[in-house]
Amino acid sequence: KRGHVSAGHGRIGKHRCHPGGRGNAGGQHHHRILFDKYHPGYFGKMGMRHFHYTKNKHYCPTINLDILWNLVSEQQRTSAAQSKSAKVPVIDVTKAGYFK
Repeated sequence: KRGHVSAGHGRIGKHRCHPGGRGNAGGQHHHRILFDKYHPGYFGKMGMRHFHYTKNKHYCPTINLDILWNLVSEQQRTSAAQSKSAKVPVIDVTKAGYFK
């Protein structure tokens, strides 16, 4: 409370500005236990470096098999189901904008 000597912060371990350092200071030193406990893998390197990574080279939208028949019209679907030939209908997914 105001008016009392140390205002509720205690006389011995005084209220100092930033006693543990500012921000993430001491992550590899005096705050290591906290970082290892709550943020494992925070320090160090991971993976392979790829300089000047451009996303358009790796553009490859995927489609799941359960949605695959939605690309084909209902008429083609029923005709494929009724045909007794061993041939399987081929669906071109690249026309719909999928590549995988």
